Amino acid sequence: MTFGQARSAVTRLIFEYAERLDSGDLEGVAQLFERAGYGIEGAPQLRGADALLETMRRLVLVYADGTPRTKHVTTNLVIALAADGATATARSYFTVLQATDAFPLQTILAGRYADAFARDDSGWHFTSRILNIDLTGDTSRHLAEPIG
Repeated sequence: MTFGQARSAVTRLIFEYAERLDSGDLEGVAQLFERAGYGIEGAPQLRGADALLETMRRLVLVYADGTPRTKHVTTNLVIALAADGATATARSYFTVLQATDAFPLQTILAGRYADAFARDDSGWHFTSRILNIDLTGDTSRHLAEPIG
């Protein structure tokens, strides 16, 4: 596998996360982490799709249109492929925008993702995602509990 092919596959996973979350597909988001850990820096990681789905259903507010009314923007993506071509790491920035009928468009969260991936016979998959939250705005219309 070439670096270009690996980069494309890893990039697709990173962007798929944002698309699924913004569309309200919490099951789809959780599925991305079926064989992975997921958590906020300094806190215990959730392991596997079931644990993540349970937490997301409890925390993420979903509106009548079936979405959380957010847009996750991922930028500054840097990918490193291991010499064996079977594992990779990535780091990127994220910015979360939100607007509802009663909440004007604004940035509610910004930070960094630290991701790890592996490739097997089924393709590339997440093995870990750590969120480093750098800036927090008003997340009261996105999350049922405050961050931190």
